[in-house]
Amino acid sequence: MLFIAVRFVDILFLPFVLTGIEHFNIVENYTASTHFDLYYIPYTHGFLASAIWSLAVYLAFRFLPLIKSKNRNRIALIMAIAVLSHWFMDLIVHTPDLPLWSNTSPKVGFGLWNNAFATFFLEAALLLVGLILYLNTTKGSTFVGRYGMIIFVVLMIIINVNNVFGPPMANDTTTMSVLGLLMHFVFSACAFWLDKKRI
Repeated sequence: MLFIAVRFVDILFLPFVLTGIEHFNIVENYTASTHFDLYYIPYTHGFLASAIWSLAVYLAFRFLPLIKSKNRNRIALIMAIAVLSHWFMDLIVHTPDLPLWSNTSPKVGFGLWNNAFATFFLEAALLLVGLILYLNTTKGSTFVGRYGMIIFVVLMIIINVNNVFGPPMANDTTTMSVLGLLMHFVFSACAFWLDKKRI
């Protein structure tokens, strides 16, 4: 669930594009590490929108019967923080395209995407830190349990080499959105299956 939570607004963004709610253009080498001109993303990547999505996730985990635990409030709070953390991570890498509240409000972004190597190494470092924390708090007794998540993270880093340094996967936003959504669900399914191999 945390794996989905930290990417929650990105996952929402893709069906929002497919339904015409949000918009982006594919411009090859728009920055050194991305081909996306994210010119209209207020409902998923605006700060106010991110806070609202975070609150919605908190309320869902706190009050809906999604989990059975005595620590529902703690779990809901962690999930909400994970959702909101995406905005602050995006703030580091995005060009100034993150609206504060609406698309006409000031837009922010520190622009690390203008440096492909810095972008790649920061994202790889975050993945590896997350992997180390995960491995230190869980145990696996089988080969898949011990090494599956490590292999999965290495594969994600390799795939990200193409994301950062390669050409766009598609030339139109519809195909790109469908491919992106498919990849999100495949990665989430893999993470879910591998997590079941650890305790």
